[in-house]
Amino acid sequence: MAVAVQHNRRQPVSTRAAGAGDEVTTRLTEWVEPVVAAAGYDLEELVVRPAGQRSVVRVVVDRDAGVSLDDVAQVSRALSERLDAEDEALGRSPYVLEVTSPGVDRPLTLPRHWRRNVGRLVTVAVGPEKAREQVTSRVVRIEDDGVVLTVEKGGTKKGQVRRTVGERTVPWAELGEARVQVEFTRPAGHRDAALVYEADEHETDEHEDDTDTDDELDDDELSDDELDDEPDGPEGTDDDEHHPTRASAAGAAGGPGDRVPAAPRGTHGRDQEEQK
Repeated sequence: MAVAVQHNRRQPVSTRAAGAGDEVTTRLTEWVEPVVAAAGYDLEELVVRPAGQRSVVRVVVDRDAGVSLDDVAQVSRALSERLDAEDEALGRSPYVLEVTSPGVDRPLTLPRHWRRNVGRLVTVAVGPEKAREQVTSRVVRIEDDGVVLTVEKGGTKKGQVRRTVGERTVPWAELGEARVQVEFTRPAGHRDAALVYEADEHETDEHEDDTDTDDELDDDELSDDELDDEPDGPEGTDDDEHHPTRASAAGAAGGPGDRVPAAPRGTHGRDQEEQK
C-alpha cells in the first residue's frame, strides 16, 4: 500500500546509500524520523530516487500491530506538513512523497522484524558465519538471546508434507540473511490473520436454517387463480420494462462502484506563481 503526495525537493539522496557525513541526508532523516515516531511507527527505510525531472522520496514505516491504509495516509499528511515547513532548506524542484508499509520480501535484520513475523514461515541462514546452512522453519517466539525456530523433517520430495519434530533457539549472532516465505493461508495468531473473516459454524447453521426447502417453496407459491387475481401495474407499463432514459441518467450520475478520479493535489504556491 502507498500514498503519494507531491511536494518540492532539490536533490535525490538516500539514507542507505549516502555517507553518514551527508548533511542533507542527515537533515532529512532528522525531520522524518521524529514525525514517524510521534505517530507510533518505526522508520524502516528512507530512500530518494530520481524520476525524470523530479525525485521520489520513499518512506517505509511499520509497527507491531501492522499498518493499514488509513495509517499510511495519516503518516503521509504529517510528513507533508513537516516538509512544507522546511521548504526553504529543501529547495524548489518538485518531488513525490511516498509513504508505504514494508513488502513481504523485506529481509529480517532487526529483532523487531522477527517479533513482527512470529508464526510466519521463513528461509534463513543459521550457524557460525563461515559455516551457515539454509533452513526453512517457522518462527515460534522471540527471546532475549535469539529466535526460537521449529525443527522440521520431510518435504524433500514433491507431495511430501513437512512435519515439526521440535524447536531450536538460534542466537542473534548466528542468524544470517532471512526472508519471509509467501503462504496463501495466514497462520493462526499472526497479526495479518485477523484480516481474513471466517464464518463461525453456528453462523453457517443459522444461514442454512433460513434457506427454504423445495417443499416450503411449493407451499408458498401462489396458485394460478391467485396469480390472476394479482393487481396489474399501471396501464401501459410492464414490470420487466427497461427504461433506457433512467439507466442513462443513472450512469451519468455515477453508480456504486464507479471510480471518480481524484483531483491532483496542488503543487506548492511558488510553483504556481512561476507558471504565471
